[in-house]
Amino acid sequence: MFFRRLTGIFSLDMGIDLGTCNTLVCVKGEGIVLNEPSVVAVHKGTSQVLTTAGGGKAVGLEAKAMLGRTPGSISAIRPLKDGVIADFDITEEMLKYFIRKVHGNRSLGAAPRVVISIPSGITAVEKRAVFHSAERAGAREVYLIDEPKAAGIGAGLPIHEPSASMIVDIGGGTTEVAIMSLSDIAICQSLRVAGDDMDEAIISYMKRTYNLMIGPQTAEQIKIRIGSVAQTDAEGSMEVKGRDMISGLPRKAGIASEEIREALKEPVGAIIDAVLRTLEQCEPELAADLVDNGIHLAGGGALLRGLDLQLAKATGLDVRVVDDPLTCVARGTAEYLEHFEEWRVTMESGDDDL
Repeated sequence: MFFRRLTGIFSLDMGIDLGTCNTLVCVKGEGIVLNEPSVVAVHKGTSQVLTTAGGGKAVGLEAKAMLGRTPGSISAIRPLKDGVIADFDITEEMLKYFIRKVHGNRSLGAAPRVVISIPSGITAVEKRAVFHSAERAGAREVYLIDEPKAAGIGAGLPIHEPSASMIVDIGGGTTEVAIMSLSDIAICQSLRVAGDDMDEAIISYMKRTYNLMIGPQTAEQIKIRIGSVAQTDAEGSMEVKGRDMISGLPRKAGIASEEIREALKEPVGAIIDAVLRTLEQCEPELAADLVDNGIHLAGGGALLRGLDLQLAKATGLDVRVVDDPLTCVARGTAEYLEHFEEWRVTMESGDDDL
């Protein structure tokens, strides 16, 4: 992985899961100390972060509440798309805010040492953008770790052993499918289809079937409350409110879990195909290990009802959802920090593109 040591003095160790939907920050010895949406509200046409009525910055939870509700002079922006930086300046402001929020409550004067998880399939240019954003946001040392590796560590998988461990990490912007052994990734597929695409699929379904326009936040709530990809005991229905595409007036409609299964067929099918492609590239000995070890699901998408059943049916392997899948990657960066010197050799043997 990439790293740059800017100075040798001790400072706070901080792990960051820089996600498309949410950013989680953990501190060595303390665990997760921040979990907020990756959203920033700015004055339209600028990178100037909006100041709230209370004098704070409109970043994270306060900014997410503004999505789809801002006047013409304000933009609520998600600066990451598909797991990578879409807006460099606003990402830098967001990172600066989160780092200062965590670091500011502590007495240490030195800037923090930071480990950031990144999708395995991003380019060197995209990695450099994350790296320099963190540097300019105030980090003293910056290290990057592949998300599948962080997820495997956070899930407690024995990725350091000479045996295959498989993780499917479904985030907001990317799905990471990886088989790991001996502390590194043997085979990996990084797919830019994930939770956001599921939300878009639900929005399209509501337009197509009910002529009802809904926003991303409403689509996300539908997915969380009644979303499923296989019939389960938790079937449900809910009332959805939005704007009628014909009359232009506010309207509501009732939908059921069965309809959401239909809406999610395409993005879920793409994820299952990525898992199958990864297994097809697997060495025979690693494949034999997976018969016993199975597949582990992490990330917010792992909570989608019936996804483990559907994957098990498609692959014939045991599929398990890890404990607390939403924080799995962040917990992995924390564990990485706890045993930093032991893992460091794997970082230094990685790419050197910076």
